[in-house]
Amino acid sequence: MSPSAVSGLRVAVHTDQLRSAAPGGIGTYVAGLLEALPRLDDAPEIVTFQVGGGGEAKPSGSRSGPGLGSAPGVTVPGTIRSLYPRWALTGRPRLPSELRGCHVVHSTNHAAVPPVAGRQALVVTVHDLAFDVWPETFPPSWRWLYRAGVRAAARRAAVIVVPSLATATDLQSRYGVAATRVRVTPLAASLPTSARDVGEVLDRLRISRPYVVCPATIEARKNQDRLVRAYRQVAHDLPHVLVLAGPPGWRSEQLETELTRPGPGTVIRTGWLDDADFDAVYRGADAVVYPSRYEGFGLPIVEAMLRGIPVVTSTTPACAETADGAAVLVDPDDVGGLADAIGRVATDEALRSDLVARGTARAAGLSWEATARATLDAYRDAVAMTS
Repeated sequence: MSPSAVSGLRVAVHTDQLRSAAPGGIGTYVAGLLEALPRLDDAPEIVTFQVGGGGEAKPSGSRSGPGLGSAPGVTVPGTIRSLYPRWALTGRPRLPSELRGCHVVHSTNHAAVPPVAGRQALVVTVHDLAFDVWPETFPPSWRWLYRAGVRAAARRAAVIVVPSLATATDLQSRYGVAATRVRVTPLAASLPTSARDVGEVLDRLRISRPYVVCPATIEARKNQDRLVRAYRQVAHDLPHVLVLAGPPGWRSEQLETELTRPGPGTVIRTGWLDDADFDAVYRGADAVVYPSRYEGFGLPIVEAMLRGIPVVTSTTPACAETADGAAVLVDPDDVGGLADAIGRVATDEALRSDLVARGTARAAGLSWEATARATLDAYRDAVAMTS
């Protein structure tokens, strides 16, 4: 069956991440996709499913997470702790009968790769391979689960969706997935703009202007320890504060040690912020500095560009790909180079203007509609490859 021959395409989309206490980047992806897919002129029928509860699977009409819209839902009996490993290792138990009439099952989280029935097509989104590239930044149980899930996807998925060519390359080199089975579907800005007053938010958070901000979970892979060292090399010459905006993550000991050392300048940690506060912190910044050592895409880069904020980010493949020539790129291990980049972007008005113009154009070229369209094409390819 050719993709064009699929009429009334019905897709089961996995939504556990939307119900997580910390939805994170995967939750952002699921919400964006579920909001954009129904807007396509040839939109598929969407049925959502999630793990939880006991007894028999039953339709769930409640909206318990962003992006669910009016899509009907099915609850799969069991627990995440039990089902995810069993799905990866054994391809059992089967999904409920309510989902077996779907043409496609879309696993939106590479930790959870459910089985499919008959001629159903399995599509899996692999967001990144950070658990392989930087294993020390993940708890052992998480590493095992992510690896088991990606191995299952490599064995069973008709199509694997990734957010960047960098992730596609990682997947092919580390797991031997053929390029013909991989589809690159770039993401888009997701943090909503708000009317919240920047001055009020900064006063409440005790952030003084001017400042540069690093919007990221506090963890080793995000490289905040080197960022603090780089900032202190130029703090004598700049009036800027460094703001670390993001919740605590896992394994941030290097940053904690760095912050205990004396040095010039002021470093402020905001902790977790709601969307409106985060938006205001972006809008008040002179620059966004995102020196991550590894990403699958790099949404903060696009969020900053959309708001007209110049960006410094790393030369790591996904960050450079997402920036697409519209940011200052620095080797994330080069503290001196990062310090120089912060100083230039904070003080060079010509450079700042150029980055803003290029960044705004780059962000405008990315949309959730385009992500949804590419994902729908992946669904159709998967059906054709499975039939």
